[in-house]
Amino acid sequence: MTAPGPAADALVLYGVTGDLARKMILPALYRLTGRGELTVPVVGVARSDWDPAALHKHIEDSVRAAESDVDDGVLDQLQRSVFMVSGDYNDRATFQRLADTLREKAGADALTVHYMAVPPALFGTVADGLADVGLTDRARLVVEKPFGHDLASAQALNAQLRKHVPDDRLFRVDHYLGKEPVEDLLVFRFANTLIEPLWNRSWVDRIEITMAENFDVADRGSFYDAVGTIRDVVQNHLLQVLAYLTMEAPQTDSADDQRDAKYGLLHAVRTIDPAEVVRGQYTGYRDVRGVAPDSTTETFVALTLHIDNWRWSGVPVHIRAGKALPETVLDLVVVLKPPPCSLFPTAGDGPAPPNRIRLRLQPDAGITFFVLAKQPGGGDVATELPVSVDFRAALGPVYEAYERIFADALAGDPTHFSRMDNLEEAWRIVGPILDQTTPPLPYAPGTWGPA
Repeated sequence: MTAPGPAADALVLYGVTGDLARKMILPALYRLTGRGELTVPVVGVARSDWDPAALHKHIEDSVRAAESDVDDGVLDQLQRSVFMVSGDYNDRATFQRLADTLREKAGADALTVHYMAVPPALFGTVADGLADVGLTDRARLVVEKPFGHDLASAQALNAQLRKHVPDDRLFRVDHYLGKEPVEDLLVFRFANTLIEPLWNRSWVDRIEITMAENFDVADRGSFYDAVGTIRDVVQNHLLQVLAYLTMEAPQTDSADDQRDAKYGLLHAVRTIDPAEVVRGQYTGYRDVRGVAPDSTTETFVALTLHIDNWRWSGVPVHIRAGKALPETVLDLVVVLKPPPCSLFPTAGDGPAPPNRIRLRLQPDAGITFFVLAKQPGGGDVATELPVSVDFRAALGPVYEAYERIFADALAGDPTHFSRMDNLEEAWRIVGPILDQTTPPLPYAPGTWGPA
């Protein structure tokens, strides 16, 4: 069984000058510093030849852009704990300078977390460079998504990284696993006797998962055209969410038991049938800089999954995801089967709507039970009544995903990182619908996709 720890003595952040670091990582490190959870030296590595002043300004700009109320003392503490090593990732001298800096700031035997916020093509290059100067013996490698481009490339990347570190020191990021509302699915399901008995094919008619974004690809055309919606959010984020929503109870709350339960679920998900998929592309996408004029990349997908196990056989899972849709939301809706017969009319004389359990994960996490109640007035007329709880209002602010990711990586807790067998199953599930050459159906921005 994989146990957490030991705690790290230093953090190395590759791509410290990049977009992900500016938007997400540096603000997360600021919050961890403010809570006293980041106490180790941080070494930023990038090709940019920055002096300490430029690095400190980058950190300050990043934090002030993300935080409405910045504690100058905490910001100063973070800036003083971050150091810079500049150089090319293909140059051995870069890694030698990194080794010298780590020896000076953290000691010769420091256990170091190496966080790769760089393009996936550089993961292996960085790992090779670390090994070349003897930095992998006391190292924990953390790699950002995507992990591979398909099943074969994911397996090849894994083999390259495993040459240098064992699997228990290789942490594969899917930042959705660090989102507190996603983690709360386990507590919601397995801590509530009210819920768990309903969570099977006897009571559930279907499951609907929507991940919508009301913005387009903006200036990320060249990146998105090589990825598309299926790779960007379905293969990773939404299949992980589905696993939490439908897997069997883990034996314990440990990392390995949770991952074993997720593997059992993903292994039971049928490989997607292209006939059960609708792909869309919003009008104007091909005009974006970096997008091929004849691009067949999807910006919207709707598909049906089937889980071939005892609990979920016969219950379809409908997923839709895309950009330039009417709103930004991640919703999970579990639709229950109706009563065996309808006793009460509704106001419109149609059939009563089924009970639904709606779990909203973003932007405002919460839960809504849609139940039927008597409409005031004469007669027993049924009307739908939403009963809701807003988690933030009831429980207070939640940690951001990257705060959990870095805290767990430094502590050596792999619970909220992807295990390779789970990734292989996810790539297997979406394999038949990757790199489709047929043109996606057009849809107007601000609508819910193709007809």
